[in-house]
Amino acid sequence: MSEAEIIARTDTPRTRATLAGDLRRLRVQPGDTLIVHASLSSLGWVAGGAAAVVQALQDAVGPQGTLVVPTFTLNLTDPARWGRTRVPEAWWPVIRAELPAFDPAVTPSRGMGRVAETLRTWPGARRSDHPHSSFAAWGRHAEHVTADNPLAFSLGEGSPLARVYDLDGRVLLLGTDVNTSLHLAEVRAGQRPTVPFSGPVLVGGERHWLTFDEADYHEQAFPPVKAAFEATGAVTVGVVGSATAKLMSQRALVDFATQYWQDGMTEE
Repeated sequence: MSEAEIIARTDTPRTRATLAGDLRRLRVQPGDTLIVHASLSSLGWVAGGAAAVVQALQDAVGPQGTLVVPTFTLNLTDPARWGRTRVPEAWWPVIRAELPAFDPAVTPSRGMGRVAETLRTWPGARRSDHPHSSFAAWGRHAEHVTADNPLAFSLGEGSPLARVYDLDGRVLLLGTDVNTSLHLAEVRAGQRPTVPFSGPVLVGGERHWLTFDEADYHEQAFPPVKAAFEATGAVTVGVVGSATAKLMSQRALVDFATQYWQDGMTEE
């Protein structure tokens, strides 16, 4: 959506203060650990853009709170697995040989949105070191959430998602239905096949192409479990800026989805 279109759809400018107020009305609390998925354009025209949104989130959780965002880099994978950006097979050897290794300090996220990318580069933010499934975090538990992200089954046990679960964190969706926490439930349900993933990784400061086990995550299976969870009344729905916002316990969501899939309740 262009800036002109966003302005046309916004009744009044959104600001750091108004967004923070909306978050508080949604019942975001000081000290919360929040994993955030946000569509900047859905919020309306924001004075200060993505930086103002990050500041509003910081204001809402306060100095004892923690913000977590996905900063995935699925472009740093084997080109044989690329979908929408598929390249000629003749290019694959060159890409495998020359694709730069993931560096948590400098590698930008891909397709995660401007809010996530802004928080990734925020002073004091930390980022996990997984070459495909990294997360960035700011705040009290940032170091704990991002430390020692396992290479295999990157969204399962020991991952930033599992750390948020252990902290009894919450999920905040701002104008989007993307919810990466369901990947943790996929791993725990144990019903997704294991597939090989590979990519360039820094080991001892040197680039290596490594292959490791990963779950064959399947977001197409998410809509039924999302609808069933919302039907329990466990999701707080409100408005932040111009966006529909949803707030929920990550632990409740993951436990519900794990049981849902283990019970075979699927519409695939």
